[in-house]
Formats: sequence, C-alpha cells, structure tokens
Amino acid sequence: MKTSGYKVSRRDFLKLMGSAGFSFALRKDSAALINDSNPVLRFADNAGRPRRPWWVKNVDQPTIEVDWKSMQRFNACNSISAGRGDLAKYIGAAEEAVLIENESRQKIENIENHVPGFSLRDYVLNDVFKSDTSINGDLLGPSIPSPIDRGVPIWEGSPEEAARIIRIAMRMFGAAQVGFVELNENTKKLIFSTDPDGKVIDFEDTELAYETADKRVIPNKARWVIAYTVRLSVENMKHAPSLICNLATRSGYSRARYIQNHTQAFIKGLGYQCIGQVVQNGLGISPAFSVLAGHGEMSRLNRMITPEYGPMVQTFLLITDLPVATDQPINAGILEFCRTCKKCSESCPSAALNTEDEPSWEVQGDWNNQGHRAFFENGVRCNAYWKEVGSSCSICFSVCPFSKKNSAWVHSLVKASISTTPLLNSFFRSMDDALSYGAQKGLEEWWLLDFPEYGLAPKDWKG
Repeated sequence: MKTSGYKVSRRDFLKLMGSAGFSFALRKDSAALINDSNPVLRFADNAGRPRRPWWVKNVDQPTIEVDWKSMQRFNACNSISAGRGDLAKYIGAAEEAVLIENESRQKIENIENHVPGFSLRDYVLNDVFKSDTSINGDLLGPSIPSPIDRGVPIWEGSPEEAARIIRIAMRMFGAAQVGFVELNENTKKLIFSTDPDGKVIDFEDTELAYETADKRVIPNKARWVIAYTVRLSVENMKHAPSLICNLATRSGYSRARYIQNHTQAFIKGLGYQCIGQVVQNGLGISPAFSVLAGHGEMSRLNRMITPEYGPMVQTFLLITDLPVATDQPINAGILEFCRTCKKCSESCPSAALNTEDEPSWEVQGDWNNQGHRAFFENGVRCNAYWKEVGSSCSICFSVCPFSKKNSAWVHSLVKASISTTPLLNSFFRSMDDALSYGAQKGLEEWWLLDFPEYGLAPKDWKG
C-alpha cells in the first residue's frame, strides 16, 4: 500500500487504524454524548439527524464554491433534462424530429434483435415505472403498451427464464420472496370460491380474465400462481399491541399493492395476463401458496414462518398465463420446533393460539379451512382482543424465536441446528427466554429510533 510516495507496512497500517479508533473514542461531540447518555436514542441528536461515519464533518459552506451575488433564479423551461424542457429550442424542431424517429426505429430493432439491455423485457420493465400504478386494485392491472402496440412479437422464453425475470422484476418492485405454483385439480381448491367482497370466483374456458357485477372469472389457461412475500418491520412488531405495531401491517399492504400493480404491468407488457387481488387478502389462500412455493412452513401461529425472516412477512398471490418453472415446499425444521416451543401461545394475551403438542385435523370454527392438519387458532378470541385494545396485536409474531434481525452469526447457526438436530429445540427456546428475545418495548421508545427504510432492518443492522 502506498500513500504520497511513502510505503505503508501492514504493521503501520494497523497502528494507523488503531490511532484513528482511539481518536474517535475520545471525541466528545454532541452525537457521542447523546448516544452514550441515552441508549435508546439511535440517532445523532434530538432533531432526528441520522448518524454519519466519524469522518463525515459538518462545514459552514458546501465544498463546491458558490457565488451568491451572481446567482439568479433559474427558469426550468430552459432545462433539457429528461422529461423537462424543450430540446428543439436548442437544436431546432426538424433535428429533434429526426432524433425521435431514429429512437423509435432503434427500439424496434433492439427488441427484434434481442440486444442485451435493450430487449423487450428491458423496455417493459422501464415503462412499468412510467405507467399508472396508483390504482387501488384491478383484476388485470394498469395500462401499459403491449407488444402489439410496440409492433413487436410477444416475449418468449423457457419456463425457467420466465420465472427468473419475474423474480428479478418483483425484487426490483420490493418483494422479499417470489415463488411459483401450478394450478391443478388440487391447488385450485386454494382459490377462494367467493372473494371477501362477496363476488364469486369462477374458472372458465375464456381467453381473458374478466369481472362482472357479481363474479370474477379466471381463464383455465392461466395455470400459474405467483406467490410472493412482503417483509414486516421487526421493530414495529416489538411495540405491540399499539398503532405503532399496526404500521407494520398497514405498510405491508401498501407496498404489496405497489408490487402487484407493477408486476401486472410488467407481465402485460410482455404479452401475457396477470390476474391480481382486487380486494385485500383476496383471490386465494396466499399463505398456503407461499408454503407450496417453498417460502416457509406453517407453524403454531397457523401462519407461515420463513427461514430468512421468521413470521415477519405478509403473503400475497397473483395468477398468470405465462408458463413458469414451479417450486417445491421446504422442511427447515420449523414445524418440528413449534411442537415443543409454544412461546407464542404462552404469550398470547387472548389465549387464542393452540397449546396442543401436535397439529390437528379438527378446525376450531368456520374461519378455519379444513383439509389439512394445523395448529388451528381461535380467531374469534384474537379478533375480539384487537377490538378491545383498538389495534392489531401480533405479540405472537414478535416473541417468536425465528423473529431475529440476523445481526449475529449465532442466529444462523441456531436455525441450522433446529433444521438438523430437533433434540436441541427445548434448549434453544430456553436460551431465547434467558436472553429476553422478543420482549415488548416501551411505546415512546419507538419515536426515538433512527429508523431504516420502512422500518426494515438489513441483516447487518444492530438497532
């Protein structure tokens, strides 16, 4: 390593880093003092300014020089930035028309020649972000130019390639997990007979999905379910029951609508249809499809728990006629762990969760769907408690030993051990209690946190 012609040895480099660390430890600026005196406060000061690296300094003037005396207010009509201003103003209308014509011709040639980075899927993905995706919910999604509108053939590829590009696009839109399940004689039973708004859902030999005043129709040729998840904020869930906890699920539904609209537009732009949930939690039993797609396992919560995010996800589904490679269920030892853990049921304030050692075929009420073994919950008790406290609860989610931020390597080790060595399950549950994991936090503390985007912690966040 060389700096200004001076060769720095590994030993000198380590000494330099040690000195820098020592200097940083001696700093007595307001950010350090505030964070030391108040361990709850995660940001730099009481105004909520985020913490920055120690080498980022506040200065009186920007590093680029500004001459305020000669500065004038700018007329934005003079700009030639994308989407603003008038290029013709600078090069003439005729020259601009030539450029626009060349651009249109080049697009078609790029698509027809499958130019990397400029193929149909690339143009569609970009156009998705320009389409009207603010709609509240629609069977076939927002409007977007189809291949016919562009004068090019529909997108074609193998089922594996189709699955891959949908996964990539949906991750771009914000989905945490994306998987695929084929609709067959069995899995069609997981599509609702009647949607939550009372409309009947039918399958018909029709070309396009359609909706009438009393029913929604899915074409029989639309044989693939896209199951996806949206992450929930662990931090919000630790402030349950409260409206702060409510934010986690409300935010999840809002982001899911964004993901659905964009995905529908993307698949429509490729030349296929994508059928969405018109009403919240509509169309089918999304947790069941997520389990079949391999996102996670059903649990004592009677909800899905994933190896990556625990129960901190919401599940959603779409249906498409674009053939995709399908996925398989998984076994990560989660259901086996739930047999002995029972932490969620012991923590449930309404005693709504099942406390039996084994899942059962017997449902607890019409709110449960028969035909599978499960730790069926008492939904009436749960919902009544929500009404009593005035918000959602979700204490069971936050106390779950799988609800970790993965900020320490040992959490991954424990998950691997659970999957392979069930004999240690009781020990891990005891350790979870001993370390006070899942303990609910004071509600006022939440407003003192330096929050990450959407309250979602990256794997290395130690908030």
